[in-house]
Amino acid sequence: MTTTAHAAPVITGLGIFAPTGIGVEAHWASVLAGKSGIGRIGRFDPSTYPVRYAGQVPGFTAGEEVPSRLISQTDHWTHLALAAGEAALADCGADLTAIPEYEMAVVTSSSSGGTEFGQKEMTALYQNDPSWVGAYQSIAWFYAATTGQLSIRHKMRGPCGVIAGEQAGGLDAIGQARRLTRKGSRLVVTGGTDASLCPYGLTAQLSTRKLSTVPDPERAYVPFTAEASGYLPGEGGAILVLESAQAAAERGAEGYGRVLGHASGFDPAPESGRPRVLLRTAQQAVQDAGLAASDIDVVFADASGLPEDDRDEAEALVSLFGPQGVPVTAPKTLTGRLYGGGAPLDVATALLALREGVIPHTPHVTRAADDYAIDLVTGAPREAALRHALVLARGHGGFTSALVLGR
Repeated sequence: MTTTAHAAPVITGLGIFAPTGIGVEAHWASVLAGKSGIGRIGRFDPSTYPVRYAGQVPGFTAGEEVPSRLISQTDHWTHLALAAGEAALADCGADLTAIPEYEMAVVTSSSSGGTEFGQKEMTALYQNDPSWVGAYQSIAWFYAATTGQLSIRHKMRGPCGVIAGEQAGGLDAIGQARRLTRKGSRLVVTGGTDASLCPYGLTAQLSTRKLSTVPDPERAYVPFTAEASGYLPGEGGAILVLESAQAAAERGAEGYGRVLGHASGFDPAPESGRPRVLLRTAQQAVQDAGLAASDIDVVFADASGLPEDDRDEAEALVSLFGPQGVPVTAPKTLTGRLYGGGAPLDVATALLALREGVIPHTPHVTRAADDYAIDLVTGAPREAALRHALVLARGHGGFTSALVLGR
């Protein structure tokens, strides 16, 4: 393994609050069993909307997970992240009081911010007058609210930031966390969550025309198939703790795996005629890890479920690995696309796959369309000797990112 890989930061803690369950083991059990977290939207009545199904976190009660004063000050999206952050820090086992405050940092991903909180306050404004709008509207909707609240709650005064790149932003946040460990941060809380299952949030998502309106929740999100018609939305995600190689070694923390490589790109305008950048971004991430394509044992696909995007991703994978050249999976069909929380959840799932030597399957998909020429894992999980995983993500507007993980 290269010198770069030896110095790669270690992911030592996972906090998962996802439609597939709360906690690492609950999520992993659901993934292996193909247990879907998608159901009829329950946070409001969706009967008048063309999309009525989404991935929802089961059994989450903010009052049991978040300090009461923060519940009224922050959005559901931040409640999920605060709970996941607490779980990730407990999982990593680091003594935060022994780490200088300026050597701990927070970088999260965000997509839409606090839409549910914002809708409530805008409704109060329109139905009454400005005096009905609470003071916390100015910060609860803000896409950096989660980073700020995590930083304040855990006294992390190092470099803090937020990446607003939709689904791709989740990988870019982890990539930025990796950079911070190279610049002196010993511990970085990263990853992300999302929660836009309110009328305002769903209407905004519908404007992209990427959501599937198929009324059967098991057939609505079926990427890489001839029936693909878009995707379903969801809430939740994962918060991760990333420690520098030195910090992890000093306390004997083995962790779940290492962040070996990262790259990001931006698709050109469709009318430009220039090729999309997923292939180049994936190549650069593998190169950044000091690896060859043959070293990658599994790909966690972006799997948008949109025919044009699926074809672009399949062609990129065939160009990089050859036809049927590497196992490909998309367990996100169990959760829907979680936007700012989706890619961090894929990273968490990939780390568990590396740990257990099992590639999760792609539920609801029987087989990939033949002309895609990819080895999509379907039907049941597949045992395999896994060393390295490539995670891909793309976000609305052209954001593209790739991350390489090592066991």
